[in-house]
This record gives sequence, structure tokens and C-alpha cells, in this order.
Amino acid sequence: MKTETIQHKNISSHKKTSTDAIIFKAVGYPLITIFAIVCLIPFLIVIGSSFTSEAEIARSGYRIIPSQFTLESYKAVFQNPESILRAYGITIFITILGTALSTLFSMMTGYALMRKDFRWRNQVSFFFFFTTLFSGGLMPWYMVCVALGFKDNIMALLIPGIISVWNIILVKGFVAGIPYEITESAKIDGAGDFQIFFKLIWPLSTPVIATIGLFTALNYWNSWYNTMLFINDSKLYSLQYLLYKLINDAEAMRNIAAESGEIINTVPIESMKMALTVIVTGPILLLYPFVQRYFIKGLTLGAVKG
Repeated sequence: MKTETIQHKNISSHKKTSTDAIIFKAVGYPLITIFAIVCLIPFLIVIGSSFTSEAEIARSGYRIIPSQFTLESYKAVFQNPESILRAYGITIFITILGTALSTLFSMMTGYALMRKDFRWRNQVSFFFFFTTLFSGGLMPWYMVCVALGFKDNIMALLIPGIISVWNIILVKGFVAGIPYEITESAKIDGAGDFQIFFKLIWPLSTPVIATIGLFTALNYWNSWYNTMLFINDSKLYSLQYLLYKLINDAEAMRNIAAESGEIINTVPIESMKMALTVIVTGPILLLYPFVQRYFIKGLTLGAVKG
């Protein structure tokens, strides 16, 4: 009798679960599809507008599908391809090296601050956290960087962004979820601190590594402010700052022509903005699919444990 009752309950529970799953799929999938389409539309508009003539944008606005396909905006951007390719190379170099160093230092710092045998971990953590609330200001930071020789130096684009307190907090929260007995057993077997870190903690921290790596790569890729502050040599311009200057120079030329009574239509400023957006965001978008599953897991686990 008891067996029949248990089986009946299991069948009822299974039917309820199946009904809930059907309702979720019927409601959730269409909503997710609509949301994805809404998120995709702006990208399609940017891509379509980059192949639209300046006159058509002024007449009909931005469109997903241009009535007349043209490459004039890309031709305007690549009038000097050497500078674009050089800026691409600098930005790729900074992004790869900066992401590698920042990820390594963030992992090592977060792991050290989590260890129970680090006597001053709470005091050191306070100093890191304090910098998220208060800072010395722009001018002292700028003077320190200039004193370190960052003026017209590619290190100005690399070193200031290596340490991120947010990444350290995220790593600390994630590593705290790794059982401490793992490191203790490794110590008993004679493993050193670096062996434990690189052979145990590092492989187990793949989700959070992918998360902070993506954050850092996006930060380096989109960086233009440090270039504006420290770099005067055009050969050291990052991609973002070079494209920013191209837009500003084109708009300044059009404004000067308008003030003098002349009309210049040779520079497709609006469509060129869209083309620059495609050029800048295209490569970094290709990175996200490879780290997506690690990114979501690392972010949520770090948030729960933090």
C-alpha cells in the first residue's frame, strides 16, 4: 500500500513538473527571442548605416537595410590604412599583455587575501577597498605617472590598468568557495605556495579567470583616456583614440567650412561614425562566445561568495 502511494506521488510530481516545463517553454522562449531581437536591432542598424550614403542618412535617417549600398564611409576611414593598422597592433598588444598581467596579479592577490594563514589579510583588504571609496584625484595621479616616465611611453597605456580592486574582490569571493583542505593536503605532500597556486587554485578557477579576463580585455580595448593624457606621438595612438580624432577632425573641418560659407559633402561623418563602431567593436565581440559559459558562472559564484 505504501509503495502504491509513493508511486502515485511520484507520478503526480512528474506530471506537475512536465506541466511547469511546458508552460515555461511556451512563455519563456518567445520572451527570450523577442528580447534577443530587441538587443540585436541596434547592431543591425549600425552595420546597415555604415554602408549607407551620407545623403540618404540625412534624408531618411538610419536604416537596417540601405536603399543604396556604398563603401564611402569605410574608404574615408581607411584613407591612411597604415595609421589604422598601427593603432590596431598597439591596441591588440596592450589588450593581450595587459589582460594576461592583470589576470595573473588579480588572481595572486585575491588568493593571498583569502588565505587564512595570512595574518594581515583583513588590514590589507581594507587598503584595497579604501581606494574604491576615495582617491587622490586626477592631478596627483597624472603627476605620479609623468614622474614614472609614462609621457609618450606605451607603458602609459598598460600599467595604470593592471590592478583592478573589483577583480580582486571577485577573485577573493570565488576562491573562498574552494575547500581549504585542498591546499592543506597539498602542503602535507610538500607542495610550495606557487605550486599550490598554479597547479591547484589556477585550474579550479577557470570561470573567474574568464570573467575577469573579459572585463580587463574590454577595458584595455576601449581605453582612450590614457592616450589623450600621456601620448603626443601619433605612432603610439590606440585604436579608440585614433578613431576619436578622425571623427573630431572631420567635424571640425565641416564646422569651419560652414562658418566660411562653404559646403563640404565629401566627408561622410554620420556614416563614418557607424563604420568606426563596426571596426572597433567587431574584433572584441568575437571573444565573448568563447568565454560566455565561464563568464556567467564566474560572475554569479563570485557575487554569492563575496
